[in-house]
Amino acid sequence: RANRRLTMMDDLYEKIFEDAEFQALQRRRSRFSWMLAAIMSTAYYAFIGVIAFAPRVFAISLGPNTVITWGIPAGVSIIVLGFILTAIYVHRANSEFDRDNKAIIKRLERSR
Repeated sequence: RANRRLTMMDDLYEKIFEDAEFQALQRRRSRFSWMLAAIMSTAYYAFIGVIAFAPRVFAISLGPNTVITWGIPAGVSIIVLGFILTAIYVHRANSEFDRDNKAIIKRLERSR
């Protein structure tokens, strides 16, 4: 009985992976992930580039009465950007991607 159930699930998985709508969803999810990764990488490498090639920029004081330099808010901004991009991905994954995925699975289960 367990073996029959595995075969039925394997058939469903095969249908899902061959489905054009599912493949389109996978491409959308992948493009979105790579876009967010590119944004984060660009920000991070720009930050590191400034540290490497123009460290004096981040050594400038925020104001005349403070010892905090521009490097502190820049570094914190990189960390905050990471959290924001993660939240954006989680929101889209939990709403659009999961909804579309469930609809595809439901459609294919009915067609069995």
